[in-house]
Amino acid sequence: MKYGISLLLGIGLLTCNHSRKPEQTFIGNPSVVVKENQIEHDVSLDVYDFGQLEKLWTTKDGNIYIINFWATWCAPCIKELPHFEKISELYSEKNVRVILVSLDLPHVYDSKLKPFMVAHQIKSKVIVLDDADMETWVPKVDKAWSGSIPATLIFNNEKRQFYEKIFTYEALDKALQQFLN
Repeated sequence: MKYGISLLLGIGLLTCNHSRKPEQTFIGNPSVVVKENQIEHDVSLDVYDFGQLEKLWTTKDGNIYIINFWATWCAPCIKELPHFEKISELYSEKNVRVILVSLDLPHVYDSKLKPFMVAHQIKSKVIVLDDADMETWVPKVDKAWSGSIPATLIFNNEKRQFYEKIFTYEALDKALQQFLN
């Protein structure tokens, strides 16, 4: 009986704690606070299924595309995002296009993804991949991809290279140089 009451009390405390909506959300760096009622609603998110995303692979426009698969819950992804932003800024005049493909779930677009983009001043194009059939689309990106993130695809008209790893800035720049030369 004593254990039953303790169990009920513990469950009650846990459910009470989760029913309260927080006033603030800390995104990545604890010094950056985005208040939920102040989320900027002009953040652009293109929501694609895999068929729409796959059409990018056939683009023959002379650009070099860097497509990074990531999510706000993936710490290694967050760590490398500034490198993609820097590449995008430095090489935009050399026809390099960075596209960040978020694998966040639809129910967190407004509560986590958009505030993250605002707090971290993401300027690259963000596409949300809303396609739950990973077993079908992951091998279409690359046959060797296990499905873990971060993962990056770099391609142009003639060449395609897939990386299932975390990039440093230097390693990302070196991978890009193979397409620029």
